Amino acid sequence: MKLIFRFGLVLWMILAGSAALASGDFGWMRDFNMRAETDPMNFRERLEARFGIGELEISDVLKHVEDPADGYMLLRLGEMAHQPIEQVIEHYDAHKGKGWGVLAKSLGIKPGSKEFHDLKQHQDLYDENGGGKSKGKDKGKGKKPKS
Repeated sequence: MKLIFRFGLVLWMILAGSAALASGDFGWMRDFNMRAETDPMNFRERLEARFGIGELEISDVLKHVEDPADGYMLLRLGEMAHQPIEQVIEHYDAHKGKGWGVLAKSLGIKPGSKEFHDLKQHQDLYDENGGGKSKGKDKGKGKKPKS
């Protein structure tokens, strides 16, 4: 009986520890989804302003994902990889369910890079002050140069 209890306790500790670790990676997505679903028009306006895209492109991205944060992730990964959103969506569909690191790697982004690590920790659409614009550090990345 003591052996079963100890095994159960060890199993619980392992599961609780892994859940705590997992919440650190992309832990912002739950709150992000709640905010976006509470005010979808504001969310779409923020996407438009942040990524410089129109309503049709936003709708196209969002129809391929279940949650608003996933749509944001596709746009951010496309920006980071300097890839058009159509190509990112193709990779997303091909690697669905394998995790954001696999998708990033398929787009040429190193999952261990500082930029990807920063994305795992936070997003830049909703900042602490309620603003939705990039803080300027990544501004312009991923956009095609003007000819």
